[in-house]
Amino acid sequence: FHQDNICKSLHSVFLFTFVYILHSFTTFLELGLYLFRYMELKKKVLNGGGVNAIAHHTQKNKKVLVRDRLRMLLDDEDYLELSPFAGFGLPYGDIPSAGCITGIGKINGLWCVFIANDATVKGGTAYPITVKKQLRAQEVSMQNRLPCVYLVDSGGAFLPLQSDIFPDKNHGGRIFYNEAVMSAVKIPQVALVCGSCTAGGAYVPTLAEEVVIVHSIGTIFLAGPPLVKAATGEEVIPEDLGGATLHSEVSGCVDHFAAVESEGYECTRNIISTLNFELPEENTTEVEEPLYSAEELMGLAPKSYNYSMDVRLIVCRLTDGSQLQEFKARYGTTLLTGFARIEGHQVGIVANNGELTYEASLKGSHFVQLCDQRDIPLIFLQNTAPQPVHTLSQAKGSMMSAVACASTPKITVVIGGCHGGDSYAMCGRAFDPNFLFLWPNARVSILAPGHADALVQEERETVHINEQLKKESTAFFSSGRLWDDGVILPQDTRKVKFTMQKHKCSAV
Repeated sequence: FHQDNICKSLHSVFLFTFVYILHSFTTFLELGLYLFRYMELKKKVLNGGGVNAIAHHTQKNKKVLVRDRLRMLLDDEDYLELSPFAGFGLPYGDIPSAGCITGIGKINGLWCVFIANDATVKGGTAYPITVKKQLRAQEVSMQNRLPCVYLVDSGGAFLPLQSDIFPDKNHGGRIFYNEAVMSAVKIPQVALVCGSCTAGGAYVPTLAEEVVIVHSIGTIFLAGPPLVKAATGEEVIPEDLGGATLHSEVSGCVDHFAAVESEGYECTRNIISTLNFELPEENTTEVEEPLYSAEELMGLAPKSYNYSMDVRLIVCRLTDGSQLQEFKARYGTTLLTGFARIEGHQVGIVANNGELTYEASLKGSHFVQLCDQRDIPLIFLQNTAPQPVHTLSQAKGSMMSAVACASTPKITVVIGGCHGGDSYAMCGRAFDPNFLFLWPNARVSILAPGHADALVQEERETVHINEQLKKESTAFFSSGRLWDDGVILPQDTRKVKFTMQKHKCSAV
């Protein structure tokens, strides 16, 4: 080359390198902000209702903290907690973990759903988000045919918000309806009363099939001593009104008396061992790890959602041996479909790799129907292309229909952005996946932030809506309102392991 050409070439190389480094640095900073927010919320979750509430719970009331209760109940700490960030950023304030911890763990070798009130948060009072979280846990139990264990320590409904808790179909009464239906279809339910069960909270243990109550701290009554005094003038202590002795010896509302909390968890574990309830056998074959490290997923998390990166880079860090048998590899290439194994279990993978075009939708519809016919669980990886206006084609409608009608278990992970009708075709929350998780960088909204100008003409209104979309599309805004089952770190995606069979799906 001539000297001028060499200088120009070097200039181009340096410019490209600088731009690449700058892009990588800004990506790292943005992902760092997501991680910081994740860790900040996780710390708040672990702190429950705060230092004073914890001291009151443990020292004055002589009760065990909810996470310590789970340690005594479950075989180990290898459990899946559902929606830990639910309850943050709500109009009526922050309710850490929505005032209860829900999830799936092993009790005496049997996978069970657990619902445990955290009385350090507002005294165990039920807010609208608390009810929603409990209903979701029951849904998981019913959908996946898993026994359900309730650790009850609740002061009942938060009366100022009664119109959002009591009257509607999916409000508080639905919890009791679900308990009755679960019993009817022979899904076991066990309750441990380790605190107050007041008003609506009293129905939870009395509708369960077997109940344990802890002496001196466990009570069941529709109205507590203050209301009795106000109504009749009679002074009565909680233990005499609805304590362990009364209900185990007089009313017969409970089946087992525990002198101390630790005895209550041992008794509950013993009950689980007598359920005679079988789940699908777990795969015990040796699992082949991915060839590429899952730790690299944090750096691969989509930031701008512009598909500069092939989704295969993510898939190969999730599947056993980094293997994927592609389906229709040359057709509808903006949607990746194929068969793989995760933790030894065969799955069908449907992953966005660009715009969900007409051809991609036809391909997705065909593949989903194929997996349903073969009873192969489906994994959806959402990252749809942000578009000014989403159009609904006949092919996309066909894919929605295939996803909605598929009876095989479906698990969705939002790895990037998912907007508009593409969320439905890719098995978003409205299409009832067995589980839906988000990466911290995920965005979910009717329209991608920055694209409001395609629908709104007035400039000030456009700016306002774009700002609203930016705020309301974040993973933490979504999880705070329980639109999902939790925010997970990209590198932990494979650790959320699934054991699935037709109409059954247990997760850990």
